[in-house]
Amino acid sequence: GNIYWTDHGFNLIEVARLNGSFRYVIISQGLDQPRSIAVHPEKGYLFWTEWGQTPCIGKAHLDGSEKVVLVSLGIAWPNGISLDYEENKLYWCDARTDKIERIDLESGGNREIVLSGSNVDMFSVAVFGAYIYWSDR
Repeated sequence: GNIYWTDHGFNLIEVARLNGSFRYVIISQGLDQPRSIAVHPEKGYLFWTEWGQTPCIGKAHLDGSEKVVLVSLGIAWPNGISLDYEENKLYWCDARTDKIERIDLESGGNREIVLSGSNVDMFSVAVFGAYIYWSDR
């Protein structure tokens, strides 16, 4: 098994074996303050959120190839990201817009607002079965 992580200090996405060996950078170009990451091992996809100058949600293969932006409009401080493996949906929470939204993880289409609050600093989101969990800083 592998573990993936973002390093927003160096604007990198890295991977290593669970024991820390074979560590290497899989994405180093075109990132600007990556925050959260989610992996879909069965489909071979990696997803991440970025805060930087152009906030977005990105997608790539697990080796970092075929990088695309799925969401770039109406997004400000995307924090947490989570996958619903059964419904093939990608969820994220945004600390500035105070929303949890979702899209189809393959196409990035069918964007929906799942929850909208006010004065809520959403930090992380998790999806399990029919439930959505989030934390507020």
